[in-house]
Order: sequence, then structure tokens, then C-alpha cells
Amino acid sequence: MARVLALAAALAAALAAGAADARVVASVESEGLAASPAVARAEVAPGRRGRLVVVPGKTARSGSGPLRRYAVEVEGGIRIDPRSFAARVHAILADRRGWGRGGRVSFKRVSAGGIDLRVTLARPGTTDRLCAPFVTRGVYSCANGGRAVLNLRRWRHGARAYRGDLAGYRTYLVGHEVGHLLGQGHRACPRAGARAPVMMQQTKGVGACSANPWPLRYER
Repeated sequence: MARVLALAAALAAALAAGAADARVVASVESEGLAASPAVARAEVAPGRRGRLVVVPGKTARSGSGPLRRYAVEVEGGIRIDPRSFAARVHAILADRRGWGRGGRVSFKRVSAGGIDLRVTLARPGTTDRLCAPFVTRGVYSCANGGRAVLNLRRWRHGARAYRGDLAGYRTYLVGHEVGHLLGQGHRACPRAGARAPVMMQQTKGVGACSANPWPLRYER
């Protein structure tokens, strides 16, 4: 009898632990992240919900064209490492396949002083507020008021056109919204089978084109 009671107690403890793990997994998945111990311990951006916090730090100038100083902002409370996000943004803007190719523009990340543009990661509701009067419906991103506003939902989940290539989609997202701040307008798919222009609204689909995260030659 004592052995049976001990086994029952052990089973109850295991079930309780499993339920606790399930609650952690559900909480993490509700944030759109993979359920793993690393994610559960992921850094949370400083500041309160709705407040945009500039990521401290700076980089060397990349490119040889006219200089654009930019700051990276993350909405407070988002489960992300702001420094890693800022490093990813800089890697995209500094890449020779990006807007700086051919000496068109150069970028330097700063966190104080003169700032020409901002790249901001925000929750869907905050994105809607920052993008107004543009209508983003909690789904889309925008460029507005000198700020490339990246919707957290899109940053985490990507878009169907990229078929699970989240890194490629994030490259597109930064390039597209910063492209607007450089004076670029929207473009359409030029022909069936062609690579989509980065200034095409690829989040909504690419039509007969194929997804492409970098500016095409005729876009620069």
C-alpha cells in the first residue's frame, strides 16, 4: 500500500510539472516564439509598453555615399534582445547588396545627436498609432514621420511569400521601409518569373514574381 501511495504521489507531481510546463509553452507561443528554455529566459526590452527606447551604441560608417545617421528603437517590454535586433538592422543596411551599393547612400547607427531616421520595432497596436494616418490594421508596417516602423507581428512571423524564410523576410522588411525614407515609392511585379522589387508590397504577396529581399539594380 505504501508503494502504491508513493507511486500515486510521484505521478501527481509529474502531472503538475507537466501542467506548469504547458503554461510556460502556451505563454511563449502566444508571443510568437519557439517554446524553448532559451526563449523562456530571453531578454526583455527595457521600458514600459507603448514607450519607444533607443538602443544605446553606435557603429562605424558603412558605404561611401551621403551619410544617413539612424537610431534603432524598441518598444518597452517586448521579449527580444534590443542589441541583437540593432545589430541585425545594421547588418542589413551595411550589406553591399542594399541601398548603399554604388555610393548612393551610407549609414551610421547612433543613439544621440543628429538623427536622420529611425528604425523602430513595435507591437501591432503601437505600430497602428505610429503609422497613422496610414492604415496598418495591426498587420502591416510603414514608414512615417522619419521612422521605419516594423510591426512585431511581421518581424516574428514573416509573410507567406517568403515560405518560411524569416531571415530573408526581415531583410526585405527593413529594406522596404527604409527605402521609403530614402524617397522610394511602391513598385509592381515587372513580369512573370522576375524577382520582385524590394519596393513591391511583398507582405501582401508577390503575384507572378518571386520573393526578393534586396533592391534591384533599377531601384537604386
